[in-house]
Amino acid sequence: MGRLVPAVTRALDILELFLDGDGTLSAPDIVRRLQLPRTTVHELVTTLAARKYIVPVAGQPGRYRLGVRPYQLGARYAEHLDLAAEGQQVARSVAETCDETVHVAILEDTDVIYIAKVDSTHAVRMVSAAGRRLPAHCTSVGKMLLASLPEPELAARFPDGAELTAMTPNSITDPAVLRETLAAIRARGVAVESRESNPDVSCVAAPVRDRTGQVVAALSISVPMIRWSDERLGELEQLAVKGAAELSERLGHRSMA
Repeated sequence: MGRLVPAVTRALDILELFLDGDGTLSAPDIVRRLQLPRTTVHELVTTLAARKYIVPVAGQPGRYRLGVRPYQLGARYAEHLDLAAEGQQVARSVAETCDETVHVAILEDTDVIYIAKVDSTHAVRMVSAAGRRLPAHCTSVGKMLLASLPEPELAARFPDGAELTAMTPNSITDPAVLRETLAAIRARGVAVESRESNPDVSCVAAPVRDRTGQVVAALSISVPMIRWSDERLGELEQLAVKGAAELSERLGHRSMA
Protein backbone atom coordinates (compact mmCIF):
# COMPACT_ATOMS: atom_id res chain seq x y z
CA MET A 1 0.00 0.00 0.00
CA GLY A 2 1.27 3.48 -0.88
CA ARG A 3 1.46 6.47 1.42
CA LEU A 4 -1.88 7.86 2.56
CA VAL A 5 -2.63 11.54 1.92
CA PRO A 6 -3.57 13.14 5.28
CA ALA A 7 -5.94 15.76 3.81
CA VAL A 8 -7.90 13.13 1.87
CA THR A 9 -8.03 10.86 4.92
CA ARG A 10 -9.40 13.69 7.07
CA ALA A 11 -12.01 14.62 4.45
CA LEU A 12 -13.20 11.01 4.33
CA ASP A 13 -13.25 10.85 8.13
CA ILE A 14 -15.57 13.86 8.11
CA LEU A 15 -17.92 12.30 5.55
CA GLU A 16 -18.12 9.06 7.54
CA LEU A 17 -19.17 10.99 10.65
CA PHE A 18 -22.46 11.75 8.88
CA LEU A 19 -23.34 8.04 8.96
CA ASP A 20 -24.05 8.27 12.70
CA GLY A 21 -26.64 10.10 14.78
CA ASP A 22 -29.25 12.18 12.96
CA GLY A 23 -26.98 12.71 9.96
CA THR A 24 -26.26 16.39 10.66
CA LEU A 25 -23.08 17.99 12.05
CA SER A 26 -21.60 21.41 12.73
CA ALA A 27 -17.94 22.36 12.39
CA PRO A 28 -17.51 22.37 16.22
CA ASP A 29 -19.00 18.83 16.30
CA ILE A 30 -16.38 17.69 13.80
CA VAL A 31 -13.54 19.40 15.70
CA ARG A 32 -14.60 17.69 18.91
CA ARG A 33 -15.11 14.21 17.45
CA LEU A 34 -12.02 14.08 15.25
CA GLN A 35 -9.74 16.20 17.44
CA LEU A 36 -8.66 18.29 14.46
CA PRO A 37 -7.67 21.99 14.43
CA ARG A 38 -10.56 24.37 13.79
CA THR A 39 -8.82 25.93 10.76
CA THR A 40 -8.32 22.48 9.20
CA VAL A 41 -11.96 21.54 9.71
CA HIS A 42 -13.12 24.90 8.31
CA GLU A 43 -11.05 24.38 5.14
CA LEU A 44 -12.23 20.81 4.65
CA VAL A 45 -15.89 21.63 5.31
CA THR A 46 -15.72 24.55 2.90
CA THR A 47 -14.20 22.31 0.21
CA LEU A 48 -16.72 19.49 0.74
CA ALA A 49 -19.60 21.95 0.60
CA ALA A 50 -18.26 23.54 -2.58
CA ARG A 51 -18.14 20.11 -4.23
CA LYS A 52 -21.67 19.26 -2.96
CA TYR A 53 -20.54 16.38 -0.76
CA ILE A 54 -22.21 18.18 2.15
CA VAL A 55 -24.88 20.91 2.13
CA PRO A 56 -26.25 23.32 4.76
CA VAL A 57 -29.29 22.16 6.73
CA ALA A 58 -32.25 24.47 6.08
CA GLY A 59 -33.23 26.43 9.18
CA GLN A 60 -30.17 25.28 11.16
CA PRO A 61 -27.33 27.75 10.52
CA GLY A 62 -23.88 26.20 10.73
CA ARG A 63 -25.08 22.60 10.41
CA TYR A 64 -24.54 20.32 7.43
CA ARG A 65 -25.88 17.06 6.03
CA LEU A 66 -24.70 14.83 3.22
CA GLY A 67 -25.25 16.26 -0.24
CA VAL A 68 -26.17 14.65 -3.54
CA ARG A 69 -22.64 13.67 -4.58
CA PRO A 70 -22.21 10.72 -2.17
CA TYR A 71 -25.62 9.42 -3.31
CA GLN A 72 -24.53 9.63 -6.96
CA LEU A 73 -21.34 7.73 -6.22
CA GLY A 74 -23.27 5.09 -4.27
CA ALA A 75 -25.80 4.69 -7.06
CA ARG A 76 -23.04 4.18 -9.60
CA TYR A 77 -21.40 1.59 -7.33
CA ALA A 78 -24.74 -0.23 -6.95
CA GLU A 79 -25.14 -0.40 -10.75
CA HIS A 80 -22.08 -2.60 -10.96
CA LEU A 81 -22.84 -4.93 -8.06
CA ASP A 82 -23.17 -8.60 -8.94
CA LEU A 83 -24.60 -10.70 -6.10
CA ALA A 84 -23.27 -13.95 -7.53
CA ALA A 85 -19.76 -12.59 -8.08
CA GLU A 86 -19.61 -10.90 -4.68
CA GLY A 87 -21.08 -14.01 -3.07
CA GLN A 88 -18.45 -16.22 -4.68
CA GLN A 89 -15.65 -14.06 -3.28
CA VAL A 90 -17.07 -14.07 0.25
CA ALA A 91 -17.88 -17.80 0.08
CA ARG A 92 -14.25 -18.46 -0.85
CA SER A 93 -13.03 -16.51 2.16
CA VAL A 94 -15.39 -18.33 4.54
CA ALA A 95 -14.47 -21.73 3.06
CA GLU A 96 -10.77 -21.00 3.50
CA THR A 97 -11.41 -20.29 7.19
CA CYS A 98 -13.43 -23.43 8.03
CA ASP A 99 -12.51 -25.75 5.14
CA GLU A 100 -16.15 -26.71 4.62
CA THR A 101 -18.50 -26.20 1.67
CA VAL A 102 -20.05 -22.72 1.54
CA HIS A 103 -23.10 -21.70 -0.49
CA VAL A 104 -24.92 -18.47 -1.26
CA ALA A 105 -28.55 -18.88 -2.35
CA ILE A 106 -31.60 -16.83 -3.27
CA LEU A 107 -35.31 -17.61 -2.90
CA GLU A 108 -37.63 -18.25 -5.84
CA ASP A 109 -41.21 -19.11 -4.91
CA THR A 110 -40.81 -22.14 -2.58
CA ASP A 111 -37.34 -23.14 -3.80
CA VAL A 112 -33.81 -21.90 -3.26
CA ILE A 113 -31.36 -21.46 -6.12
CA TYR A 114 -27.66 -21.68 -5.32
CA ILE A 115 -25.82 -18.82 -7.01
CA ALA A 116 -22.35 -19.33 -5.52
CA LYS A 117 -20.46 -22.30 -4.10
CA VAL A 118 -16.95 -23.04 -2.83
CA ASP A 119 -16.02 -26.62 -1.97
CA SER A 120 -14.21 -27.99 1.04
CA THR A 121 -10.80 -29.53 0.37
CA HIS A 122 -11.72 -32.61 2.43
CA ALA A 123 -12.16 -35.93 0.64
CA VAL A 124 -15.62 -36.24 2.23
CA ARG A 125 -17.64 -33.21 1.22
CA MET A 126 -21.07 -32.14 0.01
CA VAL A 127 -21.80 -32.74 -3.67
CA SER A 128 -23.71 -29.77 -5.08
CA ALA A 129 -23.40 -27.05 -7.71
CA ALA A 130 -24.22 -23.41 -8.34
CA GLY A 131 -27.51 -23.22 -10.22
CA ARG A 132 -29.03 -26.17 -8.37
CA ARG A 133 -32.59 -25.77 -7.08
CA LEU A 134 -33.90 -27.36 -3.86
CA PRO A 135 -37.09 -27.05 -1.76
CA ALA A 136 -36.49 -24.10 0.53
CA HIS A 137 -38.04 -25.70 3.62
CA CYS A 138 -35.45 -28.53 3.50
CA THR A 139 -32.36 -26.31 3.61
CA SER A 140 -30.80 -23.90 6.09
CA VAL A 141 -30.46 -21.16 3.45
CA GLY A 142 -34.08 -21.69 2.43
CA LYS A 143 -35.43 -21.56 5.96
CA MET A 144 -33.38 -18.42 6.60
CA LEU A 145 -34.90 -16.79 3.53
CA LEU A 146 -38.42 -17.97 4.33
CA ALA A 147 -38.09 -16.59 7.86
CA SER A 148 -37.57 -13.12 6.34
CA LEU A 149 -40.92 -13.16 4.51
CA PRO A 150 -44.01 -11.35 5.86
CA GLU A 151 -46.55 -13.79 7.32
CA PRO A 152 -49.20 -13.31 4.56
CA GLU A 153 -46.61 -14.06 1.87
CA LEU A 154 -45.39 -17.10 3.75
CA ALA A 155 -48.97 -18.39 4.17
CA ALA A 156 -49.60 -17.98 0.45
CA ARG A 157 -46.57 -20.12 -0.39
CA PHE A 158 -47.26 -22.74 2.28
CA PRO A 159 -51.02 -22.91 2.95
CA ASP A 160 -52.37 -24.92 5.88
CA GLY A 161 -52.92 -28.53 5.00
CA ALA A 162 -50.37 -28.58 2.20
CA GLU A 163 -48.03 -31.58 2.13
CA LEU A 164 -44.42 -30.45 1.88
CA THR A 165 -41.88 -32.44 -0.10
CA ALA A 166 -39.56 -34.60 2.01
CA MET A 167 -35.96 -35.07 0.89
CA THR A 168 -34.99 -37.17 3.94
CA PRO A 169 -36.85 -38.61 6.95
CA ASN A 170 -35.81 -35.44 8.86
CA SER A 171 -37.44 -33.01 6.39
CA ILE A 172 -40.29 -30.82 7.65
CA THR A 173 -43.55 -31.81 5.92
CA ASP A 174 -46.16 -29.91 7.97
CA PRO A 175 -46.65 -26.16 7.26
CA ALA A 176 -47.56 -25.55 10.92
CA VAL A 177 -44.27 -27.07 12.07
CA LEU A 178 -42.45 -25.04 9.43
CA ARG A 179 -43.97 -21.79 10.71
CA GLU A 180 -42.92 -22.64 14.28
CA THR A 181 -39.40 -23.37 13.04
CA LEU A 182 -39.24 -20.10 11.10
CA ALA A 183 -40.39 -18.12 14.14
CA ALA A 184 -37.50 -19.57 16.12
CA ILE A 185 -35.10 -18.71 13.30
CA ARG A 186 -36.30 -15.10 13.25
CA ALA A 187 -35.70 -14.83 16.98
CA ARG A 188 -32.25 -16.40 16.76
CA GLY A 189 -31.04 -14.77 13.54
CA VAL A 190 -29.52 -17.98 12.13
CA ALA A 191 -30.95 -21.17 10.65
CA VAL A 192 -29.76 -24.73 11.23
CA GLU A 193 -30.66 -27.73 9.13
CA SER A 194 -29.92 -31.19 10.51
CA ARG A 195 -29.90 -33.82 7.73
CA GLU A 196 -33.07 -32.42 6.16
CA SER A 197 -31.84 -32.19 2.57
CA ASN A 198 -29.08 -34.79 2.76
CA PRO A 199 -28.99 -37.60 5.35
CA ASP A 200 -25.23 -37.18 5.77
CA VAL A 201 -24.99 -33.38 6.00
CA SER A 202 -26.01 -30.58 8.37
CA CYS A 203 -25.87 -26.87 7.61
CA VAL A 204 -26.03 -23.45 9.24
CA ALA A 205 -27.08 -20.24 7.44
CA ALA A 206 -27.27 -16.48 8.04
CA PRO A 207 -29.13 -13.72 6.16
CA VAL A 208 -27.61 -11.41 3.53
CA ARG A 209 -29.14 -7.93 3.26
CA ASP A 210 -28.97 -5.25 0.59
CA ARG A 211 -28.54 -1.52 1.15
CA THR A 212 -32.23 -1.14 2.07
CA GLY A 213 -31.96 -3.79 4.79
CA GLN A 214 -34.04 -6.33 2.87
CA VAL A 215 -32.91 -9.97 3.02
CA VAL A 216 -31.94 -10.87 -0.55
CA ALA A 217 -29.88 -14.03 -0.04
CA ALA A 218 -28.46 -16.35 2.59
CA LEU A 219 -24.99 -17.79 3.16
CA SER A 220 -24.59 -21.31 4.51
CA ILE A 221 -21.85 -23.65 5.68
CA SER A 222 -22.48 -27.35 4.96
CA VAL A 223 -20.70 -30.01 7.03
CA PRO A 224 -20.75 -33.83 6.73
CA MET A 225 -22.00 -35.46 9.91
CA ILE A 226 -18.59 -37.06 10.51
CA ARG A 227 -17.24 -33.54 11.15
CA TRP A 228 -20.38 -32.06 12.77
CA SER A 229 -20.71 -31.58 16.51
CA ASP A 230 -22.69 -29.43 18.94
CA GLU A 231 -19.41 -27.88 20.06
CA ARG A 232 -18.57 -26.84 16.51
CA LEU A 233 -22.04 -25.47 15.81
CA GLY A 234 -21.40 -22.23 17.70
CA GLU A 235 -18.19 -21.61 15.78
CA LEU A 236 -19.91 -22.26 12.44
CA GLU A 237 -22.83 -19.99 13.32
CA GLN A 238 -20.44 -17.13 14.11
CA LEU A 239 -18.55 -17.69 10.89
CA ALA A 240 -21.74 -17.80 8.80
CA VAL A 241 -22.99 -14.60 10.43
CA LYS A 242 -19.65 -12.90 9.81
CA GLY A 243 -19.57 -14.01 6.17
CA ALA A 244 -23.17 -12.93 5.56
CA ALA A 245 -22.42 -9.55 7.16
CA GLU A 246 -19.41 -9.08 4.88
CA LEU A 247 -21.47 -9.88 1.80
CA SER A 248 -24.23 -7.55 3.04
CA GLU A 249 -21.66 -4.77 3.43
CA ARG A 250 -20.48 -5.35 -0.12
CA LEU A 251 -24.10 -4.92 -1.23
CA GLY A 252 -24.30 -1.55 0.54
CA HIS A 253 -25.94 -2.62 3.79
CA ARG A 254 -24.81 -0.81 6.92
CA SER A 255 -25.40 -2.56 10.22
CA MET A 256 -26.83 -0.38 13.00
CA ALA A 257 -25.15 -2.55 15.64
